[in-house]
Amino acid sequence: MQFQIKRDILLKSLSIAHNIIEKKNTIPILANVLLEVKNNKLNIVATDLDIVFRDEISELKIEKEGSTTTSATVLYDVLRKLPSNLDIIFNLESQNKLKINAKNSKFNLLCLPIDDFPNFASSFGSDPFKLKSKSLLSLLNKTKVSMSNDDARHYLNGIYIHPTTSNKSMYLTGVATDTHRLSSSSTPLEESKNFKPFILPKKTVFQLCNLLQDNIQESILLYVGDGKIQFKIGNSGITSKVIDGKFPDYEKVVPKSNSKVLSVDVKDFINSIERVITVSIDRKEGVKITLEKDNIQLFVTSSSSGEGKETLSANYNSENLTVSFNARYLLDIASQLEDKNLTMNLNDAISPVLIQDKSDIQSYYVIMPMKI
Repeated sequence: MQFQIKRDILLKSLSIAHNIIEKKNTIPILANVLLEVKNNKLNIVATDLDIVFRDEISELKIEKEGSTTTSATVLYDVLRKLPSNLDIIFNLESQNKLKINAKNSKFNLLCLPIDDFPNFASSFGSDPFKLKSKSLLSLLNKTKVSMSNDDARHYLNGIYIHPTTSNKSMYLTGVATDTHRLSSSSTPLEESKNFKPFILPKKTVFQLCNLLQDNIQESILLYVGDGKIQFKIGNSGITSKVIDGKFPDYEKVVPKSNSKVLSVDVKDFINSIERVITVSIDRKEGVKITLEKDNIQLFVTSSSSGEGKETLSANYNSENLTVSFNARYLLDIASQLEDKNLTMNLNDAISPVLIQDKSDIQSYYVIMPMKI
């Protein structure tokens, strides 16, 4: 195997491939990325057995076809530290040695035979449906902030993707919750297509976001299979197992009649929380908010560091109310809003609070107050 390729082209693919690899694994071959030169293309495959990343690159000069596997992390680090836009020559000199020449730099990477690399079927029986990469990325970014880390409730460690209908239009909807907060976002489907709901694992969510960000102007094809899911953008794709479990009936916790409404400039709100929380070592500590007609007052008290207080102009339509929240949760949600104002619908100091984005009516958030 021998070929020449631009550093930046290969690095783009390896930046996703090396993140798929599980850093602590007991199977040596799973630390490697598969490189296969065939039919005028370079095929790249990386897997942790739960997720498979595939990429197909045609922008290269091929001297000799062949294949091998080498450390994904080492190869990524080599490429990352080389100058941009450099021509790199790969030459498989023997079954266990891959030679890399890049101007004044030379490397010899150890290899493992491809026979040990897992073989995966790349096709799905179901017909795909098309989404805009930008729309799906927005949905994932807005919902992933509420994903859980609870091993006991593994079905919360991801995003619940399912079809919904509104005003006779069909949407792809994503929901995530850790039981303290909930995020929901929907994007319209270009064609009405029903599909079996699935829970997309957290690791897949983050790697898919990376792929979408690199192909933000493209369309993505989504294939839903039995126990697995596949996303394809151009010549790249991610296939993933889905979480086996039943997602809770989240609509039961969404407030329907909270009549107390707060509206505050979202940038000012974020900056104010960031300032008062500096007195706390743990950003998960609570911020106490007192709501009044023309302003809100934010308080943070730390037994080890001191106190922080700030007053912020706002619009509020009800009697004075004091309510406390996890500061990190508020910042995570506020950072995803598109509107210039954050709209908060409250009932009292202990009931779930609904946060809406007036510039994206297909997204909303629910957050539980906390006791301080």
